[in-house]
Amino acid sequence: DMLEAVGRPSRVEEDKFRTGGPTASSMSNYQTPDSKKEEFRKYLEKSGVIDALTKVLVGLYEEPERPPNAVDYIKRYMGAPTGVDVEAMRSENEQLRKEREELRATVEELNARIKEGDGDDA
Repeated sequence: DMLEAVGRPSRVEEDKFRTGGPTASSMSNYQTPDSKKEEFRKYLEKSGVIDALTKVLVGLYEEPERPPNAVDYIKRYMGAPTGVDVEAMRSENEQLRKEREELRATVEELNARIKEGDGDDA
C-alpha cells in the first residue's frame, strides 16, 4: 500500500492539509530565535541604547581610577539618581496612599455631619 510506504502524516501535516496550510497570522507570529535576537538588536540600535551603553562603557574604561562601584558610575553617567532605595520609596508611597484614603473618608464623614447639623438648625 502506498500510504504504508510513505508513512502516516504527522498531526501537524494533517492540520495544515485540513486548514489549507498555516494561516498568515500563525506565520507572522513565528520567529526563529535568531530572528528574534536580530529584531531586538535592531530595536536597541534604532532607539539609541547601543550608542548610549557604548559611550558609558568607554567613559568607564577611560577613567584614570576605577570607581569602587561601577553600577553607580553608570547610573550617574546616564543621569539616574544613586543611593535611592526604590523598595523603601514604594512602601512609603503605598502607606501614603492608604493614609490619603483614610483622610478623604474622614473629610467626607465630617462634611456629612456638618450637613446634618445645618438641617437641624432650620
